[in-house]
Amino acid sequence: MKRKLTVGAVLSASAVLAAAIQVTAGTAQANPSPISNSAAGRQHSALIAQASAEAGSTAKAIGLGGQEQLIPKDAIVDADGTRHLRYERTLGGLPVLGGDLVVHQAANGAIKSVDKATDQKLALSSLTPKLSAAQAAAKATGTVKAQLGQATNDADEAALTSVDQTGAAGLVVWATDGAPRLAYRTTVQGQRADGTPSRQVLVTDATSGAVLSTHEEIQTANATGSGKGVFVGSVPLTTNYTGSTYQLKDATRGGQYTTDLKGRTSGTGTLYTDADNAWGTGLASNTQSAAVDAQYGAAATWDFYKSTFGRNGIRNDGVGAYSRVHYGKNYVNAFWDDSCFCMTYGDGASNTHPLTALDVSGHEMSHGVTAATANLNYSGESGGLNEATSDIFGTAVEWYANLAADKPDYLIGELININGDGTPLRYMDKPSKDGGSADSWSSGVGNLDVHYSSGVANHFFYLLAEGSGAKVINGVSYNSPTSNGSTVAGIGRAKALQVWYRALTTYFTSTTNYKAARTATLKAAGDLYGTTSTEYAQVAAAWSAVNVN
Repeated sequence: MKRKLTVGAVLSASAVLAAAIQVTAGTAQANPSPISNSAAGRQHSALIAQASAEAGSTAKAIGLGGQEQLIPKDAIVDADGTRHLRYERTLGGLPVLGGDLVVHQAANGAIKSVDKATDQKLALSSLTPKLSAAQAAAKATGTVKAQLGQATNDADEAALTSVDQTGAAGLVVWATDGAPRLAYRTTVQGQRADGTPSRQVLVTDATSGAVLSTHEEIQTANATGSGKGVFVGSVPLTTNYTGSTYQLKDATRGGQYTTDLKGRTSGTGTLYTDADNAWGTGLASNTQSAAVDAQYGAAATWDFYKSTFGRNGIRNDGVGAYSRVHYGKNYVNAFWDDSCFCMTYGDGASNTHPLTALDVSGHEMSHGVTAATANLNYSGESGGLNEATSDIFGTAVEWYANLAADKPDYLIGELININGDGTPLRYMDKPSKDGGSADSWSSGVGNLDVHYSSGVANHFFYLLAEGSGAKVINGVSYNSPTSNGSTVAGIGRAKALQVWYRALTTYFTSTTNYKAARTATLKAAGDLYGTTSTEYAQVAAAWSAVNVN
């Protein structure tokens, strides 16, 4: 859960930090003047460098122990100079899982408050494990092997079919829940029956050998040239001309590019090239068509974040991710992998139904934004918030692009027909229509698969944006209920997005649950619109409407 600590210390102000201002959601300059991606990267680097320089004094000011150190991860500065410095934490040189925090400073460097993933005191009697690294790795491998042939709770993943490699176990401090303890973190790699690579990270108690946590890192969904995509239709594409051929590579958006895996399940793939800069036919049988969808989806996602929030790429460092299409054989899924900083798409049933729809692109790449900011744990309620964040921003990318071939709506994956009956994967207005998602919070929500527990936040966002009751939006009929029988008016999609993004990047931590998300979004609404505003009141009303009080 997110905790708050208020202190009165003042840190040294820096000209470079004050000058390198990253305008955040909903501040006075909601659409900042365009700057070069390289300049944005330098500004962000300057912010991180300054946060690193102040890490020692910050740690003392907020009362951390002598063995604790802060490692800067992200930094944002509002237009008024308010700073939000996101740190990871170490204890005795060991990474603290669940030790992340956000320090909020006034423009003069005074610490206003701190949001912590845990408020537990980090003090261990010993940093010497009773279990060896080899024993921890063996325990992790055995735990994953026990899953062989079993379907997981994740509706988007098939049964695990192989365990291929186990990495070295590394010592960490586990502070995500309960009392902090010494533990090992081990990564076990394998593959699932549908072709999805598996990379499970397990945390093992360094004294008892008990498995404290396991989560899957592979997160699934689901020159100006011209392109015809399977889903996006006819679209412009920014490409690169080498003097003899065109490349499906976009230097204006961080160098992001698209490659062809040609049915393989590993490697970077082959960069797409073309002689006439006209890509695809719109038919899945043409290998370029899915690449058009992927390249356009990456561009639309980049532009959405830049235009809406002033964010320069997924990590806000001006660097573009790359996309891989034609992954595996008959692979009915798509996934984001933070380790390669890449997006991957299968070709679906019979290799004729690629998973390259626009909201899938926006959804999966938004997992990268979450990883670069709050890094919400991919289990329990925080996992539901992680998935919902991708649904919210994936939907927003679709509305931002506003394509005739892919009419914007509040349905998730409506074009890919992954269910085989024309129905979407998820519904934001009434999540339970998919047969598994939760419309509102209950004490057992955290036990659901994250794609189903996400329904609470998806429903909250829809109500906040559009309000409750029956209505037709952009030609699609919706009828959104409330758990308490209330009527929610909604504040519009644009404002709702600003509230969610600011909460994610400024107040959420790795352990944020639904109760803490309510608090964080109210803080965000207060920052953006004032605590006496209609927007603030409607944020509260929308949460109450999904039973988060």
